[in-house]
Amino acid sequence: MKKTGTAFRTAGTLAAIAALTLALSGCTGADTTAPSAARARPATDVQAARFGAVDCREVKCIALTFDAGPSEHSARLLDILKEKQVPATFFLLGERHIEKYPELVRRMADEGHEVASHTWDHKILTKLRPEEIREELERPNEEIERLTGRRPTLMRPPQGRTDDTVHAICRELGLSEVLWSVTAKDYRTTDSDLITRRVLDRSSRDGIILLHDIYDGTVPAVPGIIDVLKERGYVFVTVPQLLAPGKAEPGKVYR
Repeated sequence: MKKTGTAFRTAGTLAAIAALTLALSGCTGADTTAPSAARARPATDVQAARFGAVDCREVKCIALTFDAGPSEHSARLLDILKEKQVPATFFLLGERHIEKYPELVRRMADEGHEVASHTWDHKILTKLRPEEIREELERPNEEIERLTGRRPTLMRPPQGRTDDTVHAICRELGLSEVLWSVTAKDYRTTDSDLITRRVLDRSSRDGIILLHDIYDGTVPAVPGIIDVLKERGYVFVTVPQLLAPGKAEPGKVYR
């Protein structure tokens, strides 16, 4: 019995590790829609059908996204993106970020980046009551709209953790959920070269790259990531451009 109990404890530990790994990778078991599937269903309104500079049905597109900013590193990141002429999608946190760096939120929007929500305080939405989920989503939307004049239509759930309740509230608030297909796990390292290699090794057409501009090693890795992926023939787009002429639908999850 002692051996059996140990086996159960070991199995439980492994299950917990597996669950955490799935959450951090965005693999939460939610039904997700790929960019190519979204493009196959063209939207009817003119705003949604805008392609930006490219048509991702014809060229090899990839989306660069950043979570949990703005931060003290974001101004330098915006300088790099402007120099490289690369648009990005920013999933911003409210408390201690939007509040602290409102001028960077405005600059992101003014320079053509997509400004989206990563909740107000990075709480795990699947652990909250519906009214708490709604507050976590509404507060950053209100602040972003106040600063930029445009209310976000995209959000990224912290750790990629989502469920039917989150989907329903997002649908109510006009939000689509965006996960990712490439992560450098830059929250675990300050090694910019390692971050670069991880992104380059895992990138493919229609990829959604997850990085965090709050960590010291991330922004220095961005120029190399951009240069090599451009050499490989990739064109950088925002998430809405990646889905065009389709449009992200509220309550649905994209990856």
